[in-house]
Amino acid sequence: MPHHQDDLFGSLFEHRDRRLDRLGNPLLELDAHIDWEAFRPLLDKVRLKERKSSAGRKPWDVILMFKGLVLASLYSLSDEQLEFQIEDRRRFQRFIGLSDAKHAPDRNSFWLFRESLKELKLTETLFNEFNRQLDRAGLIARKGQLIDASFVKAPVQRNTPEENDRIKSGEVVEGGSESKRQQKDTDARWTQQGDKSYYGYKNHVNVDNAHKLIRKYAVTDASVHDSQRLETLLDAGNTSRAVWADSAYRSAAAEASLKAQGYRSRIHRKGVRGKAVRSIGLARAEVRIGFMNLVYNMRRFCALQRVTAS
Repeated sequence: MPHHQDDLFGSLFEHRDRRLDRLGNPLLELDAHIDWEAFRPLLDKVRLKERKSSAGRKPWDVILMFKGLVLASLYSLSDEQLEFQIEDRRRFQRFIGLSDAKHAPDRNSFWLFRESLKELKLTETLFNEFNRQLDRAGLIARKGQLIDASFVKAPVQRNTPEENDRIKSGEVVEGGSESKRQQKDTDARWTQQGDKSYYGYKNHVNVDNAHKLIRKYAVTDASVHDSQRLETLLDAGNTSRAVWADSAYRSAAAEASLKAQGYRSRIHRKGVRGKAVRSIGLARAEVRIGFMNLVYNMRRFCALQRVTAS
């Protein structure tokens, strides 16, 4: 009887999976178009220093963990929500390659994996690896580049005026418990745009005009002026020398620099707003925002492949 029930439930799950796939499962599309194994040599660096003996539970597969972080970024999930949703949703389990017989990685496992990516500074490397996949698919940067920056809000810190003064001067704020110090964001900053104030970070991006894919990015605190990242965002690989940007990037020095490098300035576009991100500190924000950019490109790539197929 139990064996018969297993067969029955297995058939029901398969029927449900096929129905959901027909209705349009975006995760199925991501799985089909992206070469996930190409990321493994980079992700394996996370495991090199973790285990000195064979004792204890075998670590989770790095591709499984990586795809879990992709889910977190795609659906704006905290680590706690990610653990629950993977346990709860079969399509999430299928996407990361988790069999029904296993429990999902817990929130702490995802947090530690993300921390390892931060410490090894792997996020931008993973982003660049996917850009190589885009190039191999024929989606090279064309028709000029769009430079822009968006605010990425961080949780507002309840610092005393004295702590704020010390943070702005670059001092390390001590005191309190270790857990309290870990939650003290000494990197995020306030900035003003028009009549609105923002606290957090900025995501500076270079998007190619042909495919609307992010080719380069930089993460800074919110107080850094857009124009200060113009030079680092320029993409010499774009087939066109035209550069579009927000009016905040315009200055005599910027215009002269672009002209000297053979670029044609088309600086006049308006910027866009950002959304909240759960992170404390610039290094962690770089991982979160880097994944936002990577996942945007993955979704955009799938959309372009869909158009090509049709």
